[in-house]
Amino acid sequence: MTDKLPPDALIEAALLTQAEPLGEKAMRELCEPPLSADKLIDVLAVLKTRWQSRALELVHTHEGWRFQVAPAAFERLGSLQEQRTPRYSRAVMETLAIIAYQQPVTRGDIEAIRGVAVSQNVMQTLQERGWIEVIGHRDSIGRPALWATTAVFLSDLRLESLNELPPLTELGELVLPELAELPAGEAEKETEESVSDAGPEAT
Repeated sequence: MTDKLPPDALIEAALLTQAEPLGEKAMRELCEPPLSADKLIDVLAVLKTRWQSRALELVHTHEGWRFQVAPAAFERLGSLQEQRTPRYSRAVMETLAIIAYQQPVTRGDIEAIRGVAVSQNVMQTLQERGWIEVIGHRDSIGRPALWATTAVFLSDLRLESLNELPPLTELGELVLPELAELPAGEAEKETEESVSDAGPEAT
């Protein structure tokens, strides 16, 4: 049988491994017996002192307690995040923009606006990213799927609602510098693939 962990070690592990902030009640009940409110204050004070002068700091938010990147390290770590950010093709970004600004739309609607067929790979990429979903079917021949953006899309763009979307010209300015780095001929390749992959308007 393993030795019983001290409260500060147990609560520290919980704060470091949970995706969401932890409330004080949840932290107290992690321990056996449960900690008193005063004892929890002492434990949190120990943890705050332990993590001083480190790249992570213990903070209290309206949702509870959590560790977050310290301001001094935020800028340096942000450069790593930028390097990991996926780069999407022109076809993917144009399709996303059409869905965001014209939703709900079918693949046929998207193809009519873009002027080329939309490959299943493009739709799958946006689905896997969690940015689009099927919200119904149009009452027409074949009952094509209606696509719209998701709450994840709003969250990733740090928007409260679709009403906060920037003008389309501004979105283009944000997207195009990244697209300009695509290898020469990539746009033509995507168009050829989209035509060959396109099929009926299925999900």
